[in-house]
Amino acid sequence: MKSSQVTIKDIARELGISPSTVSRALKDHPDISPETKRVVTELAEKLNYQPNSIALSLRHSKSNTIGVIIPQVVHWFFSTVISGIEDIAYGAGYSVIVSQSNESYEKEVMDTRALFNNRVDGILISMSKETTDFAHFESLYSRGIPMVFFDRVCPALNTSKVVVNDFNAAYTATKHLIDQGYKKIAHLAGGKSLTIGKERLEGYKAALEENGIAYEERYVAYENLVDDEKHAKGLMDELLELSDPPEAVFANNDVSAIGAMMSAKDKGLKIPQDFGIVGFSNWRFTELTEPALSTVDQRGFEIGQEAARLLIKEIEASEDEVIEPTTKTLETNLIIRKSSLRK
Repeated sequence: MKSSQVTIKDIARELGISPSTVSRALKDHPDISPETKRVVTELAEKLNYQPNSIALSLRHSKSNTIGVIIPQVVHWFFSTVISGIEDIAYGAGYSVIVSQSNESYEKEVMDTRALFNNRVDGILISMSKETTDFAHFESLYSRGIPMVFFDRVCPALNTSKVVVNDFNAAYTATKHLIDQGYKKIAHLAGGKSLTIGKERLEGYKAALEENGIAYEERYVAYENLVDDEKHAKGLMDELLELSDPPEAVFANNDVSAIGAMMSAKDKGLKIPQDFGIVGFSNWRFTELTEPALSTVDQRGFEIGQEAARLLIKEIEASEDEVIEPTTKTLETNLIIRKSSLRK
C-alpha cells in the first residue's frame, strides 16, 4: 500500500474499528482509551499516514462563528447576556450559536463537543450547577480553542472571565435590609459548588457581622440544583416555621425571592412591614409584583458585551501575539423598591 494512499478508513479496516474512532484517537480525544490511541498511532506511523492537507486547512480556517453555552435561555439574566454578546459579535462580523445545558453536566459536555465539531472560532461559557468535573473544558483548552467564561466561571482554567462583584452585591443588599431595621435576616443561597453562590454567601455574612449581627447557619437554606419559586417557597416555609423565624430574606435570585414572597403572604405577613425581601438579577417581573421587588441589577447586557469583546480579541490575535487572560469585574446596582423599604 502506497503511503500517499493511506486513509483513516484504511487504518480503521485493519484494526476492525470505526473511522470516527480512528479520527478521534489521532486527535487525542478524551473519550478514546489510551490503549486504542496507542494501537492507532502505531499503525498510522507504520503505514506513514499523512493527514489530508485540504481537510486540515478547512479545520484551521475561520468560520466567523462564536459558540455560547448557558444554563437556561428562559432565565432573564442569560437572555440579556445573549443580547449583549450578539450586539458585539454581529458588529464584528461573527454569527452566534447558542446552546443551553439546562443545568445538566452531561448536556454541557455534549454542547462543547457539538460546538467544537461545528468549527466555532471560540466559545463563551457559563457553567451548569451540576458541573464539578472540568475535563470537557480542559480538552478544549488543550486544543487551543479560545474560551471566555462569564458569571459561572471554571476555577480550574486560566482563561479570561467576566463577572460581577457578587460579594459587594450581596453585602449591599443585606446592609440595605439592616438599615431598614431588619435584624433576623435569612439567605436563600445558590448551589454550593458555584463560585457566585459562595461569594454572595460571604457578602451576606460580612454585612451581618460588620453590623453587630451574629451569623446563624440555621437562617441559610441552599437551593443547590433546583431553581424555581415552588422549591424556594418550600425552603422559606421551613425558615418561617422556626421557633425564632427570620424577618427578612436576601435571595440568590429573583425567582427565589418570589417564592419567599409567596411563603410570607401565606403566613399572613405584611411586606415590608413584617417581612422584607431583596432578590438578585432584576428580572422584568420584579417591577410587577405586589409589592414591587427590590433586587440587584446584574448588568447582563454589559457582561455579554465584555465577554464577546475579550473572546474576539483572542480569536483575532496574530500567532506571535500573546493574549494574557484577564478578569473583568463589573459592579452591580441595588434597585430599592417597596418589598424592602420599611423606613
